[in-house]
Amino acid sequence: MFKVMIGLVRREDMTPEQFRHWWLEEHAPLARTLPDVRRIRFNLVLDGPFDGIAELWFDSEEAMQASYGSDTGKAVAADSMAHVSSRVRMPVEEIIIHQ
Repeated sequence: MFKVMIGLVRREDMTPEQFRHWWLEEHAPLARTLPDVRRIRFNLVLDGPFDGIAELWFDSEEAMQASYGSDTGKAVAADSMAHVSSRVRMPVEEIIIHQ
């Protein structure tokens, strides 16, 4: 399984409440339509360099690249870029210490 985390910083003209509404009510349903995404988790950051961190799982890095290369993936990315001042995609190796 391949995991990518995406750190989002809201646009300066958006309040935290506006960001939350957009991300959870508008963007989340769009993100669910990404081809071949296996799991999605959104984390609202209470204090830190990001306003939100998304976690997305795919079968492989190639599947993730194909998903974001699709028309749907491009629409998801464009929606993000229209609402954030920064979007940092970070491929990660998840190591579970305790569950």
